[in-house]
Amino acid sequence: MRVAIGSDHAGFALKETIKALLDELRVPYEDFGTTSPVPVDYPDFAEAVSRAVVGGRADRGILVCGTGIGMSMAANKIAGVRAAVVWDEASARLSRAHNDANIMTLGGSTTPAERAPGIVRAFLSTDYEGGRHRRRLEKIARLERKDA
Repeated sequence: MRVAIGSDHAGFALKETIKALLDELRVPYEDFGTTSPVPVDYPDFAEAVSRAVVGGRADRGILVCGTGIGMSMAANKIAGVRAAVVWDEASARLSRAHNDANIMTLGGSTTPAERAPGIVRAFLSTDYEGGRHRRRLEKIARLERKDA
């Protein structure tokens, strides 16, 4: 598995914590920025990570802004992205198992750093269940095609 990761300034510190965990787990990743807590615009990083995921350069993506909400909104504008705002291990697991989320968004201001490792592990280790959930994802894909 290869991960694309990115953040804005508000998520920078948590992104660095997550990168250390990925290093510890020996999960390869590509950091799409930002590189400091200097203010930047989160849509730029959401787009870069999203395009890496849908383009096959990465299997999953992790985005961090202040709350995770803005990153999720921006990422979900890219066809093929299923970005979920997660706040704990259960939401990370369910985003994968039920929604086949390929990008997880977190809040640097709302997610305590000590909870991030469990959330990241849950997101990376949970498989999509398919079955009854497949029909719903097919409907989401049809919505994307209607907008194209």
